[in-house]
Amino acid sequence: MDPTETITSPVNPRVKQAAGLRDARARRETGLTLVDGIRELARAAGAGIEIREVFLAAAEPAATPGQAERARARAACLEACVARGAVVVSLGPRAFEKVAFGDRNEGIVAVVRFAPRPLGSVAFPAGRPVLVAEAVEKPGNLGAILRTADAAGLAGVIACGSGTDAANPAVIRASLGTVFSVPLAAATVAETIDWCRANRRRVVAATPAGTRPWHEVSLTGDAAIVVGSEARGLSAAWQDAAAAGSIDLETVQLPMRGIADSLNVSATVAVLAYESLRQEVSR
Repeated sequence: MDPTETITSPVNPRVKQAAGLRDARARRETGLTLVDGIRELARAAGAGIEIREVFLAAAEPAATPGQAERARARAACLEACVARGAVVVSLGPRAFEKVAFGDRNEGIVAVVRFAPRPLGSVAFPAGRPVLVAEAVEKPGNLGAILRTADAAGLAGVIACGSGTDAANPAVIRASLGTVFSVPLAAATVAETIDWCRANRRRVVAATPAGTRPWHEVSLTGDAAIVVGSEARGLSAAWQDAAAAGSIDLETVQLPMRGIADSLNVSATVAVLAYESLRQEVSR
């Protein structure tokens, strides 16, 4: 797929505008973000995401089987993007370095229109548990949570509170592109609690002081499995809502037999998601 033009300068306005999408404010103002990587971009195209522009580094010589396979994957990805109306632009090395992310340079970065939808507009499949992530701060953790939700077949993810933006390019990369296919909503904590009440979701929250072991509580069906931020855990709003009778809340804990007092939040989600799957297939 031949690029329509070549840009060599890292201070070119289009390059600078694209690089600026790594900033949360620019993403909020434009509704755009960056997708970095062949697999991630192919999944965006497959999910029907609007792809505005694809920046392409100079093609690598297909000297090894691995490079040849990647070149074929990149060509197929480009074809899918162009079919969705994307413009392909070639970037010189310094210009591409300006928009690329981290060490895993696959020679392709795209500008896409993507943001999590409001909670009321997402139709989560009925009869399957949903994962609620409150104020998760690290993009890698939120991306890993989305991958786990995809792998374990959860109904979707609600990212609530003041945590990282799910359209962060680092979240997209860490999710391996599953952010585009897993039903995903963004909401405040209050909106999420109201949604759980209105949809009669049983809230099962993981906390260090949980009252029951993780495997003794039903995590299937209409459960909303809730985890809190890395630093602060769950906010008091959940216990307050339970005390007021707004939601049915159970708390669970995972055993900690070493010197650490908690698991990484994405590891906790993986344990709970696969316990949910185990309970489902054991019924």
